[in-house]
Amino acid sequence: MKRAAILGTGSALPVRCVTNAELALTVDTTDAWIVERTGIRTRYIAGEGETTATLAADAARRALDAAGIVPVDIDLIVLATATPDQTFPASATKVQAMLGINDCVAFDVAAVCSGFLYAMSVAESMIRAGSARTALVIGSETFSRILDWKDRGTCVLFGDGAGAVVLGAVDGPTDGGHADARGVLATKLHADGRHNDLLYVDGGPSTTGTVGKLRMKGREVFRHAVTNLASVMGEVLAIAGLTTDDIDWLVPHQANARILDATARKLGLSPDKVVVTVTDHANTSAASVPLALDVAVRDGRIKAGDIVVLEAMGGGFTWGAAVLRW
Repeated sequence: MKRAAILGTGSALPVRCVTNAELALTVDTTDAWIVERTGIRTRYIAGEGETTATLAADAARRALDAAGIVPVDIDLIVLATATPDQTFPASATKVQAMLGINDCVAFDVAAVCSGFLYAMSVAESMIRAGSARTALVIGSETFSRILDWKDRGTCVLFGDGAGAVVLGAVDGPTDGGHADARGVLATKLHADGRHNDLLYVDGGPSTTGTVGKLRMKGREVFRHAVTNLASVMGEVLAIAGLTTDDIDWLVPHQANARILDATARKLGLSPDKVVVTVTDHANTSAASVPLALDVAVRDGRIKAGDIVVLEAMGGGFTWGAAVLRW
């Protein structure tokens, strides 16, 4: 049996960084209002020539370099995004072409902010099954292009960016948390479509024929997020045979600082073990978990042997978590 392990990480951000003060010039808001409610101070906004696919390809190149893997070794690309370059083909195939990979399995996954967890679970399953050996798993978004910039309740929350990991097959036992070998120990995913009207885009090719704008009922989403994230983390730790005490690092979806704090308190987890990047990047949807993971790997916080938990919740609702031994 093979298990899947992260061999390298990478991330990419647009050139333009937008501060709260700059945003307040065009939106009815202030730096103090945004920081108090979200913890966000800056976000990156895609400009001309910067798309979900170009950001994804840049992040992928950095992950490949970190892993010491050349593009032709990749046999699977799973790209998580809610903002693809086109309705079709999949943006993953554009990334494939940008990387110079002539043939591999390539497709998109749409699970909004949980997309990277969904994509990683799919890739990990394919590696364990032997249908892939080395995969690029990417989360990439350009949410700035589906925001209503007159709605201060949503437009201040989001940013653009991409994060990627190289997931590769490694030898070792697959008995969850009892194995000492590095790799993915467990994943757990959920969805509940009854909550569509709490976080959604009010358009689409099958309904209005337009792209639409993001709409959200923030208080209801907050309540569901804290409950669901704490619950799924308990589930995935139990599958891996671990407890909260075993966690070295939690890398959560970077929705806002209040959700991160509330989830950590509900779990009884020290804030010192939570990777927080929402201050600098805002909510980058499917990109937020791999982007935050790359930051913590590159600054040396995450080290070999660490138990790392990834978690996210997004529109749908969808939510999930994964446990890794680094």
